[in-house]
Amino acid sequence: MTRTTVRIAMNGVTGRMGHRQHLVRSLLALREQGGLDLGDGTVIWPEPVLVGRSAPKLRALAERHGLTEFSCDLDAVLADDSIDIYFDAQATAARPDAVKKAIAAGKHLYVEKPTAAGLPAALELARAARDAGIKHGVVQDKLFLPGLIKLRRLVEGGFFGRILSVRGEFGYWVFEGDWQQAQRPSWNYRAEDGGGIAADMFPHWEYVLHELFGPVRTVQAHLATHIPRRWDESGAPYDATADDSAYGIFELADGTVAQINSSWAVRVHRDELVEFQVDGTEGSAVAGLRSCRVQHRAHTPKPVWNPDLAADARFREQWQEVPDNDAFDNGFKAQWELFLRHVVRDEPWHWDLAAGARGVQLAELGLKSSAEGRRLDVPELAL
Repeated sequence: MTRTTVRIAMNGVTGRMGHRQHLVRSLLALREQGGLDLGDGTVIWPEPVLVGRSAPKLRALAERHGLTEFSCDLDAVLADDSIDIYFDAQATAARPDAVKKAIAAGKHLYVEKPTAAGLPAALELARAARDAGIKHGVVQDKLFLPGLIKLRRLVEGGFFGRILSVRGEFGYWVFEGDWQQAQRPSWNYRAEDGGGIAADMFPHWEYVLHELFGPVRTVQAHLATHIPRRWDESGAPYDATADDSAYGIFELADGTVAQINSSWAVRVHRDELVEFQVDGTEGSAVAGLRSCRVQHRAHTPKPVWNPDLAADARFREQWQEVPDNDAFDNGFKAQWELFLRHVVRDEPWHWDLAAGARGVQLAELGLKSSAEGRRLDVPELAL
């Protein structure tokens, strides 16, 4: 076997997502399986170089996982010719400047979303990466979840007939931080720090809708800050200035209507933290993170509305589970594998910074729609 080492500067891995999903469950998991086998005698071996602001945290993380390289000097890391890829999972506000430095240093890019706090900055990054001739990718992990893989299979197989609507429910209760510690960082609830659920989740909904059902052409949104006062990591109270709930209606290019609610102030009464119901002329499906259930036209019951009698139908039992038919890996790891193959072998890849800019655009228009109380067109982006 021939081993091709790919050195990856990983910035922001002391955070929850960067640590758990990207470092541990993706790159370290690849190393534990012996690297990424390309099937022709070549193995890609990812070599993480941890980057961040806190040397003690980085040192502890490196020691915990048997890594040797870490640095608080991003400029020095990017100046190292042996670094192949720059990965960024920092808070959104810190991302553009670091990505610009990586582009100037000629590094390939793989970044979390949103790629920037506003569309002009997101487009600037996409154009700079294109002009530099580097390979660049944006994390779009929901596409690689088992539930959405099954849903894509149904769409591509024509199961739905003509798709009429998509309904999405996402969210859970994030504790305020006073009597129980919050399970999300406090910056998420401060607009001045790039927080807000629309900025966080609308980029996800853009690529899910775009990839599975078609481009978004209009958006009408209502944003709310249901919990106006929270407590930060040190126990100090602060005013929540960012939206914690976003209610959006999206019209797609073919007329399909998508309605997606996102909230950190909702208690879960569904099987998974995110679920999408797709209704079509020939059938319907409900997909979550892992499972997907369907009801075909021929098996659709005929309920009759009668508020005077208790419903005796077991509606959930009338749906059929879609089988796995495959072994599904961690979604973050699956996309990392594709990006590494893209970098090393130039295999096809289209989840780039332009796709990331579309997500930022939808979030920005959602904020504007809510502020102005009207539906807005979503123009096609031109790089």
